[in-house]
Amino acid sequence: MRGRQVFMDSLVAHGVDRIFGNPGTTESPLLDSLQSYPQIEYVVALHEGIAVGAASFYAQANGKTPVVNLHVAPGLGNGIGMMYSALKANSPMVVTAGQQDTRLRLREPILGHDLAAMAAPVVKWSVQVERADEMAAIMQRAFKIANEAPAGPVFVALPINVMEQETENGAAASVEMYTAPRPDPDGVAAITKQILAATKPIIVVSDDVARSGATDDLVALSEAMGAGVWFEAIRHHAAFPNRHPNAKGILPVDAAAIRNSLGDADLVLLIGGPFFEEVWFTPGAPFPDGAAVVQIEESAARLAYNHPLTGGLVGDLPSALKALSAGLTGGEYAAAAAARNEDLAAQSTEAEAAYQARGQRAWDRSPMSMPRVMAEINAGTPDNAVVVEEAITAGLDLARAFNFAKPGDFYSGRGGGIGQGLAGAIGAKLAHPDRPLLTVSGDGSAMYSIQALWSAAHHELDIVYVILVNREYRILKHNLDTYRQRFDANSNQDYPQMDLDTPALDFVTIAKGMGIDGCAVSDPSEVAPAVKAAFEAAGPRLIAINIEGKR
Repeated sequence: MRGRQVFMDSLVAHGVDRIFGNPGTTESPLLDSLQSYPQIEYVVALHEGIAVGAASFYAQANGKTPVVNLHVAPGLGNGIGMMYSALKANSPMVVTAGQQDTRLRLREPILGHDLAAMAAPVVKWSVQVERADEMAAIMQRAFKIANEAPAGPVFVALPINVMEQETENGAAASVEMYTAPRPDPDGVAAITKQILAATKPIIVVSDDVARSGATDDLVALSEAMGAGVWFEAIRHHAAFPNRHPNAKGILPVDAAAIRNSLGDADLVLLIGGPFFEEVWFTPGAPFPDGAAVVQIEESAARLAYNHPLTGGLVGDLPSALKALSAGLTGGEYAAAAAARNEDLAAQSTEAEAAYQARGQRAWDRSPMSMPRVMAEINAGTPDNAVVVEEAITAGLDLARAFNFAKPGDFYSGRGGGIGQGLAGAIGAKLAHPDRPLLTVSGDGSAMYSIQALWSAAHHELDIVYVILVNREYRILKHNLDTYRQRFDANSNQDYPQMDLDTPALDFVTIAKGMGIDGCAVSDPSEVAPAVKAAFEAAGPRLIAINIEGKR
């Protein structure tokens, strides 16, 4: 058999059902093999970054390990930004790239480069298959490394001549692998003791809770503790119901502000990791002075990696959270926890009322305010819709407007790189084919991956794309204000190179050129009907909504 057959057989053995890619000449062996493997769908993108971004969200949304196929050095370079985001998101995926014939190595062929070296900084493992005899072993190892905690992308370079070499080593995959570690009972007891001693506990959660299926266990633990639950500033999942009375919201992006948000907590329970992704430096720890800091993690490598702990536990998250909850029932602690839950419910009601009051003050502004536009989008969106969010500065308002009750209701991007929303929507929709899917993106972010619209049209995916048009990089303007304040820089100047209005971007025309019908909306009363009509239509649709900026 040839190397390409072993490669394809390895994908089948590991349950791969989709390859996301942008084809090229060195990928000819893979492309030519697809007709013999009808169980594997090829999702085609016009840019390598789209393929990687879609695959990353696909991995997050259904837990499968997709394969990405890129094209030699420039194509790999195009995909590296999204590979970085996939690494930050812990997306298990195997990224491949066709490589030039190894017999041309010393002749410096066109598009040739050391692909494994290029990919190494943004993956867990990077390797080139040098002989067909290695193909089966390398692919088996690639899937293993991609999926072991903490999960993430790996890279395999596939020289075109190696794909055509003969080998007797057939594909193989490990089966019946039970790798989730059971929490140490002594560790559970020690952490339970610290929780019982706390009177003002707080929980901070990562995406690991959603990925591990521990959301219901987290809800039970937060109620047993009487603890508010904070989310990371940049998150991929809804790890905790955002309308639960114990949901506190999204943490800021510097240590001092995080510390201030956590208030006078005397115990901070970190679930998953790592924590935290900061943007600005501030001195000191992100935790209140004197607070106990406890972390539960699935990977020993990330336990106590960034912060010293008063207690740490490695273990399967559902098992660990269940064990902790079991130790908090009955007695004086349960009564105190119930009182804290009542206080949290009152705080939640008060915070919602304050938000609604602020929204009403801005309700009739023109162009539309962010609270208004999010309320109107939600009004036109089906209750069971999946939301892929890259709204950036409108993200807090989106989180207030929509109900994300469980994992799978919400996806966003990790790592801070923009352009993930439009690309990620493709992967999320393929993972949730029976649910409506809404994508909300800023206009600046959308232009990083606008080619995703063509892929959505090509594959006839029912996705509603909403582009928030404020004609600027608003987040950069906010960050420039912060920079000027923090570093005592000039604060009376304009915002250089941050406006997108000369010329203005015409998203409806762009979408039309990629096979998608769309409309532009400026009147807030037209938003909900436009969104509702888009969901009722077949295939992808785009709505460009003009909203207020920061001018």
